[in-house]
Amino acid sequence: MNVLIVLGSPRKNGNSEVLARTIVETLASEIPVEPDYLRLTKHEVAPCIGCGGCEKTGMCVIKDDMIDIYRRTDAADIILLTSPIYFYGPSAQIKAYIDRCQARWSRKYLLKERIRQDEKRGGYLLSTAATGGKKLFDASLLIAKSFFDAIDVPYCDSFLVRGVDEKGALADSSEQLEKARLFARKIAAEMKKNA
Repeated sequence: MNVLIVLGSPRKNGNSEVLARTIVETLASEIPVEPDYLRLTKHEVAPCIGCGGCEKTGMCVIKDDMIDIYRRTDAADIILLTSPIYFYGPSAQIKAYIDRCQARWSRKYLLKERIRQDEKRGGYLLSTAATGGKKLFDASLLIAKSFFDAIDVPYCDSFLVRGVDEKGALADSSEQLEKARLFARKIAAEMKKNA
């Protein structure tokens, strides 16, 4: 099973990455997985320019690293969209990646071409935040659900962690890490059921 882990944090080995790696390691102990870590800060992903070119062809006119990233996204059975929260929303890196998937939205909704008609796929939002605001994750959840719909991946669930700011804070929280492992086992059980 191909698992694409989209790492949206500019901070390597930060809290959101620790969360993603914990979930992937647990998944791998439950089901056969091929993890594909996509660290967005290592790729050139220009912002969407709203030109409408993809409305005619289903392809983005910008020629950068998204060409390969589209292929990796399309090939994934499970997508873990991973981001810290900045000002009550996802990171700029995640947002640029999502915005460039407008080409996939155009292909699906305007050109009526499906990417993969495979209900066995699943999309998950993994997010960490420093504070504990009541609506802290609302924007990211709405964005993630819209994104997964556009790329033809059923949105399944989210794992959201409040109150982790300093680098390493999540790694020191055995309670949150155990919850993350339980979440991964739930994903594995769902995938086994749909196999």
